[in-house]
Amino acid sequence: MHNRIDNCFARLRKEKRKGFIPYICAGDPTLKRTVDLAFALEKAGADLLELGLPFSDPLADGIVNQLAAQRSLAAGTTVRGVFDCVREIRRQSQIPIVLYSYLNPIFQFGAEKFHREAEDAGVDGLLILDLPPEEDVKELDRLKRSSLEAGPVHIRLIAPTTPAGRMKKIAKSAKGFLYYVSREGVTGARDSIATSLPQKIAELRKISDLPIAVGFGISNPKQAREVAQHADAVVVGSAIVDLIAKHGDKPEIVEKVGAFARDLAKAIH
Repeated sequence: MHNRIDNCFARLRKEKRKGFIPYICAGDPTLKRTVDLAFALEKAGADLLELGLPFSDPLADGIVNQLAAQRSLAAGTTVRGVFDCVREIRRQSQIPIVLYSYLNPIFQFGAEKFHREAEDAGVDGLLILDLPPEEDVKELDRLKRSSLEAGPVHIRLIAPTTPAGRMKKIAKSAKGFLYYVSREGVTGARDSIATSLPQKIAELRKISDLPIAVGFGISNPKQAREVAQHADAVVVGSAIVDLIAKHGDKPEIVEKVGAFARDLAKAIH
C-alpha cells in the first residue's frame, strides 16, 4: 500500500532530483510555532518533514537536539499535543511526515493506540531510535493482527558499524526508505562528511531497492550537496534546531529558518 512517503520518492525519481528532509523538534519553542515552521520548511523546498517527539532521555541525540527536547517538554508538549500539531499541518499540507521518537513515549501511551492515533492525525512513518528490528517485527506482526497494517510505516536505521548480514536482515523488512546514519555517535553538526559514505551507500544499493536517506552530522549546503551525490535524500536536523534555539519564539524565527532551508534545498535538489 502506497502512502505519502512512497509517492514523494516516486515523484523525486521522476523529476530526477534528490529529497530534502529537515528535522525539527515538535513543541520547540511551541507547538503553534512548529506548525508555522513546518509550512515555512515546505515552502523553502522540503520534500518530507521529520518531526521529533520530545523525550527526556534522547540517547541518540547530541546536545543541540537534547536541549530542544528539554525546551519542548518544559513548554508542556505531550504526545497528544504533537498529534494535534500534525493535524494542524494537515489542514494545509500533504507533505510526508515522519515522527522521530524513542520507544518509551510510545510504550507509555500504548503502542496500538499510538499507531492508531498517529495514522488518524496524518503521520506517514515512525523512526524509533531505540527499537531493535527483531522486536519491531514482533510488534508490527501484533499490530497487523489488530488490522492496523495501513498505519505509519516503520523506517529502519542502518549505521556504519552494522555488519553486512544484519544490513540484509534490516533491509528485508524495511518500508518507505532506509535511514543511513552517516557516522558513529550522536546527532549534531560535523565539520566534514564521513569518507566511507559512498562505499556504504553502494553496499546498501546492492541489498535494497528502497530510497536511501542519509542523516546525522550534515549541517550546511556544501555538505548537503556532497551527500546528495550519493543518497536519494538528505536529512538536516541539528543545524536547523540550533537556529531555532538562537531565535526562540521571536517573530523572525520563521523567516530565518526558511532562508536557511532554501539554501539547503537548492544544494540538494
